[in-house]
Amino acid sequence: MLETTEHTTADLPAIPGKRYFTIGEVSDLCGVKPHVLRYWEQEFPQLKPVKRRGNRRYYQRHDVLMIRQIRGLLYEQGFTIGGARQQLSGETAKNDQNQSQQIVRQMRMELEDVLHILKR
Repeated sequence: MLETTEHTTADLPAIPGKRYFTIGEVSDLCGVKPHVLRYWEQEFPQLKPVKRRGNRRYYQRHDVLMIRQIRGLLYEQGFTIGGARQQLSGETAKNDQNQSQQIVRQMRMELEDVLHILKR
């Protein structure tokens, strides 16, 4: 059994209300070793921690959530790196499409309101 599968995603600690996290903190929060996090940065384009002085990584809350999602896909659901990457890309595309549809609906409603006002 892999060392990183000791805990399920549900067993991971709560994410503190901080703005930035070091790679060591993220490692503890996600149950993944730092070298794995650095590797995942190369494999998953969605994962982009801020790099500061000395090339030190600072992860934000959304990065930690993304890492937990990646971890779940790989370690709990059995996806390969490529499969997990594809799964995440598909979700991003779906979210973008849903958001676009919501914007179009909102614009249509506003235009219908304008048309109604003009017809008066």
